[in-house]
Amino acid sequence: MNTQREQLIQTWLTSVLNSEQFEIHFLAGDASFRRYARIILNNKTFMLMDAPPEKEDCRPFVSIDEFFDTNGVRVPHIIAKDLENGFLLLEDFGDVLLSTQLNDQTVDAHYAQSFKQLVQLQSIAGDSHLPEYTYEKLISEMELLTDWLLPSLQIQATSEELALIKRTFAILANAALAQPQVIVHRDFHSRNLMILAGETEQGVIDFQDAVIGADTYDLISITRDAYVQWNAERVYQWFKVFYNLLPATAKQDRDFEQFKRDADLMAIQRHIKILGIFVRLFERDGKSGYLKDLPRVMWYLLEESKPYAELQPFMQFINAKVLPKFEEKYGKYEVVA
Repeated sequence: MNTQREQLIQTWLTSVLNSEQFEIHFLAGDASFRRYARIILNNKTFMLMDAPPEKEDCRPFVSIDEFFDTNGVRVPHIIAKDLENGFLLLEDFGDVLLSTQLNDQTVDAHYAQSFKQLVQLQSIAGDSHLPEYTYEKLISEMELLTDWLLPSLQIQATSEELALIKRTFAILANAALAQPQVIVHRDFHSRNLMILAGETEQGVIDFQDAVIGADTYDLISITRDAYVQWNAERVYQWFKVFYNLLPATAKQDRDFEQFKRDADLMAIQRHIKILGIFVRLFERDGKSGYLKDLPRVMWYLLEESKPYAELQPFMQFINAKVLPKFEEKYGKYEVVA
């Protein structure tokens, strides 16, 4: 524990809260150098974000939080900030993640609320505030599969296979760019949405990587979550619910069948990326917690690619060359009916 930093935190909180009578409770960490602590003062609670400037730049978080807050997205209000030292005092959203509240009976209502908020988020003009989800970015994400998953299975693709992979990645990236481009949260799933006491609206967190990209991206993040799986029929029902909420401009020359195809191809781009990311989290960063979710992501990829002829050559490569070694190393997904 860095005592000098603790001292800085104490001094800063004393000045912003105008009191020394507060308690600090640090919370368990996640995948970054940021730390969070719950601050309690006279029965009121706040959330402290401690982001050492040499390790984490909290400016993107602040600028997106303030932009979203001004535009009616339910993000934590920023109560005080010291960007030089990397301290933020935020509204406390509590501890109830949406993921802990989902079951067969509750999921429809919770997701209907998430979709409503998602469509509101997409209605905000974000072009001047957020970077574009470019062709290069979409491709480099999928290349995580070739850079991390294949080597982890000791697979060396031939030059023909590499050309095939490249063509398939191009198909998927172009499909994403052909969709209406809106604000994309990029991690809009049940662990990043919170149930807030006394509010219908869900709290939105972990939005600092937001970009301008395809309008189906966040929809598939939540309905085809890497951590929780729902019956495929039900997922397509949710696609309909979401599609019906979209503005007329997003449905122009785009019937539900086209929308479903857009969403499927976007999902496949994301699964390919996640297969690479989860392996990288383990091999480069020593985080093994995500490995158990790999078989589910592979299963999604196998299932969702079936209707699309243009993906079949790539999927033959996955089935023939990758799957046997993948299942041997990472396991096989047991399908939930």
